[in-house]
Amino acid sequence: MKPINADLHCHSTVSDGLLAPAELIQRAHANGVELLALTDHDELGGLAEARAAADEVGLRFVDGVEVSISWGDDQTVHIVGLGIDPANPVLGDGLRQIRSGRDARAGLMAAELDKVGIHGAYEGALRYAGNPALVSRAHFARYIVERGHAKDTKSVFDHWLAKGKPGYVSHAWATLDDALGWIVGAGGIAVIAHPGRYRLSRTERRELFGAFKDLGGRGIEVLSGSQKDDEVSEFARIAREFGFLASRASDFHGPGESWIDLGRLPNLPEGLIPVWSQL
Repeated sequence: MKPINADLHCHSTVSDGLLAPAELIQRAHANGVELLALTDHDELGGLAEARAAADEVGLRFVDGVEVSISWGDDQTVHIVGLGIDPANPVLGDGLRQIRSGRDARAGLMAAELDKVGIHGAYEGALRYAGNPALVSRAHFARYIVERGHAKDTKSVFDHWLAKGKPGYVSHAWATLDDALGWIVGAGGIAVIAHPGRYRLSRTERRELFGAFKDLGGRGIEVLSGSQKDDEVSEFARIAREFGFLASRASDFHGPGESWIDLGRLPNLPEGLIPVWSQL
């Protein structure tokens, strides 16, 4: 059977992407994507526009979201929900709770950046975000590049916004239990996003996978734009061991800011069950 070109993790301007939902759909369609999920951070506001645009061009569309959780020793982990009901009130209330803390964190981040000579960061980030409840590190990164302090957003994270750097501020997001409850309760499939990006030991990673499965988690991004070949092989092995469905996901945020373009990932390794087979 010929693999389908599925891309089940990307972002629009409703969270920290550069393209509006309809523009994202147009780009995906032009790239030959056959199945797309929009998974904005802790936000469902772009799904209706994206679905309408997908219907116009005949692209299969999946309602999604990426939920921020706190795990272990101040580690932020992202859980993607696929096939969720955007009208589910419990999911909607939970995501609003998460977003309510973003503006306060942004103020603290700006204060820390001011100490190292990057001034006006809150106002600059807000200009990119458009909404205090949606301000993220990506918006700060764009402002810092604009001001000439770094050549690109990846460099900003390396020097200012990653854990242990001057502009990093820890934050209590949702719990894993909360996120799984909201996603599963809204009829969705929960997937661990870009597992190779978390600074976890092998033991800590296995603890995360085990807890995730025990709480009803079903999938893992075996293919992610940020994961190298050896990581793909490792997470394919993990998927087989834990019985996880395998996802294929670019984590596209916009031209020039992403590891890979929409739909440009290789096919899943052999012997895995694609998550889209259950959507």
